[in-house]
Amino acid sequence: MPRVLMAAPDIVVPVREGAANAQLRYALRRWAAHLPHRHVWLVGYRPPWAADVRHIPTRQTGTKYANTTLAVRAAIEHTEVSDPFLLTNDDFFVMKRLVDGVPVLHRGPVRDVERYYASRGSGKYLRGLRETRDLLVSLGHADPLSYELHVPLLVDKAGMLNTLDLGRHLDVLHKRTAYGVLSRIGGARIEDVKVLHRRPVFPVDSPFLSTMPDSFTNGAVGLHIRRTFPRACRYERPGGR
Repeated sequence: MPRVLMAAPDIVVPVREGAANAQLRYALRRWAAHLPHRHVWLVGYRPPWAADVRHIPTRQTGTKYANTTLAVRAAIEHTEVSDPFLLTNDDFFVMKRLVDGVPVLHRGPVRDVERYYASRGSGKYLRGLRETRDLLVSLGHADPLSYELHVPLLVDKAGMLNTLDLGRHLDVLHKRTAYGVLSRIGGARIEDVKVLHRRPVFPVDSPFLSTMPDSFTNGAVGLHIRRTFPRACRYERPGGR
């Protein structure tokens, strides 16, 4: 599996406003233990219980897609954020220590991912997938790969800024996919690690897991995550809620 070897980068995570965000709390515990890094940057909202993190406030007045794009651009433009940095979400759990760096991973061809989402109905996400694919095809990438995985992604600031500029006319730009294809990062194919259900059926041995709010709160995967890392980390205020 290809890996990126590097000095410890910063972790950048967009955080929506007003959430108590138990998933973020447990993600931070996993990052502190398993993901070598320099600083953690919360972009958008900073929960009151968060400690020893850096914060870039943003105005979250758009859709969730527009808000996360704004967050990524804010991290790129902040001079103190490392280059490159690790782009994560608040529900990305690193279950094993990544001593050799972060794997470069993709989800296979966009056409396969499109078929999966088309079978589940239509919506903004699927429209954005298709528009991102069309943009990449127009730029000479006839059969692009999808990087829409729920795992950390190492991004170069200049490459991601170019990606955001090229796709700024799209309402739902698939940023990770466009960046991965335009920057030609390659990587190994895996199935997505997002667990959508409550059943005790998930890849227990995977180095990565991700959850939905319901599967984290009420599902077997959430219970597994909470049980295996119950202690607070340096990113939580003592007794903080």
